Amino acid sequence: MSGGDVRPGRPEPALPEGDGWTAPSPGAPSRIADDTALAAVLATGAGRVLLGLRAEHAGAPPQDLARIGDAGAQHHLAAALRQHRPADAVLSEEGADGAGRQDASRVWIIDPLDGTREFSEAERSDWAVHVALWEEGRLTAAAVALPARDSVLTTAPVSGPRPPSGPRAGGTGPGRGPRLAVSRSRPPALIGPLARRLDARLVPMGSAGVKITAVIEGTADAYVHAGGQYEWDSAAPVAVAVARGLHASRIDGSPLRYNQAHPWLPDLVVCRPGDRDRILAALADVTPSATETPS
Repeated sequence: MSGGDVRPGRPEPALPEGDGWTAPSPGAPSRIADDTALAAVLATGAGRVLLGLRAEHAGAPPQDLARIGDAGAQHHLAAALRQHRPADAVLSEEGADGAGRQDASRVWIIDPLDGTREFSEAERSDWAVHVALWEEGRLTAAAVALPARDSVLTTAPVSGPRPPSGPRAGGTGPGRGPRLAVSRSRPPALIGPLARRLDARLVPMGSAGVKITAVIEGTADAYVHAGGQYEWDSAAPVAVAVARGLHASRIDGSPLRYNQAHPWLPDLVVCRPGDRDRILAALADVTPSATETPS
């Protein structure tokens, strides 16, 4: 949901303590020195706020519940960042784009609630909280919380084997190629032609963060999007995906760049390294529509 959907002047929801942070006192030093650990604490805390608001306002109209969730999670993250990283700049879907952000050496790129549609549907769990840190040209720390699934993925090193790097094994015929995570409500126009070229099977799901974590966790093989997004839609999950050894780029293979003057980042592909060439080759034959809406 865009920042314009949060109505100015409305009281922000009260934030309970005990979900990863406490109300800051003047001059209080940071209690969490590691940026990845802080990203995890912030995303987890915002997720708990969202779960509480979802329960408290059960039965509210979906548009109102989405607005309440956006505002509550933004309030939590803004307050926690002021406590722990007061000198850092912030780029948030729900916050004002502060002056001097591009001159800052450290910028937190956050999406307080990725997947407002799914959040507003009580039975759905495919929504997320994104927290990423950009430092001097690259993403260096991130966490993606899936609060309704009690899961948090971060850029911290993980034990055990990484996801397979080679192409997904499969036979021939429709649906035997890679599994593509796609929007359940507004899949980009290029997905149909791309799926036919790859003999892919489409796996509909909610937010962009959930789609990328599906690739990270192996329940999908790739996420391809060309319908329009902003930096906060992908920064945190892309950082986690790259930390786990996956490929992430624009659909033409060029790098994803963050903390740009205009945070519009309309397309991306996240996949196994072994699937990169065939997916990019197939994408080269597909022309995305310039009129598609963000998802």
